Amino acid sequence: MLVFVTGSTGFVGSHVARELAAQGAELRLLVRPTSNTRNIDSLKADRVTGDLRDPESLKKAMSGCECVFHVAADYRLWTPDPKEMYKTNVEGTRAIIQSAQEAGVRRVVYCSSVATMGFDGTHPVTEDAPVALADMISHYKISKFMAEQVVLDAARKGANVVIVNPTTPIGEQDIKPTPTGRIIVDFLKGNFPAYVDTGLNIADVHAVAKGHVLAMEKAKPGERYILGGEDLTLKQLLDKLSAISGIPAPTMEVPHFVAMGFAIFDELITGKLLGKEPRATMDAVRMGRKKMYASSAKAQRELGYEVVPVEGALRRAVEWFKANQYA
Repeated sequence: MLVFVTGSTGFVGSHVARELAAQGAELRLLVRPTSNTRNIDSLKADRVTGDLRDPESLKKAMSGCECVFHVAADYRLWTPDPKEMYKTNVEGTRAIIQSAQEAGVRRVVYCSSVATMGFDGTHPVTEDAPVALADMISHYKISKFMAEQVVLDAARKGANVVIVNPTTPIGEQDIKPTPTGRIIVDFLKGNFPAYVDTGLNIADVHAVAKGHVLAMEKAKPGERYILGGEDLTLKQLLDKLSAISGIPAPTMEVPHFVAMGFAIFDELITGKLLGKEPRATMDAVRMGRKKMYASSAKAQRELGYEVVPVEGALRRAVEWFKANQYA
């Protein structure tokens, strides 16, 4: 089976490509001219240089492919130019769906995010939780929510598309790193003097990659599936990192308003004056007011998805970041 994968040079996408290769699929990978390809250099794959926002080139690249895995996304919690994020995440997704239909692709698996779900801060979120665009905080969340609506609309019109919603993947090969990977890097560098009362669902990226393939094989068209792992408070996550690395975990908890003050200062100085990505953002602090716990029960029940302990993924992440001199 020949499959087309976007985002394969990134964190989750590279693991999806490796999982597909391990299961015997032939790979055709979309890369940008400026992509860092170190995550896929060892893979036997046909590479196609192109752009998510060019439907004609995408249609040509998808020719002969049975399935498409659309994993590429602009995943940042701060950007100096939000318009570019919407072009990539929303219009890029629209182009992928259109091109796949015109190319005769059997199924598209779209990698969304648990960020599009309706968290109430008290119960693990499920795919059925009520949610609206007004609930989204940050341009990243808004753009992913809008992209998901594009996919769902295509499904209502008969397209064979399915959606997977990873929670917070952790593991090796996080080359950027992602915002979650930066938590680990900052901890290893000793740049985590305090923590706030928040929580999130942490997933092993290997399990998430397997979940993508299971969705291709077993998912119902037009359905969403959370691919998650363990619910942890930020303090519990830092304590686990401490046990793995030997670096002391912070013991001081700061209120959200203090974290917000730091984020405002960091966005002003680092973001606006220096033009660099801030370590802390106001949107991240706002999101942290609710614990983003999640249930993978639907994926377990309908896909055979397996929730695994996070210690292995955290250990692999720590070892990889150290080996590659991030910390």
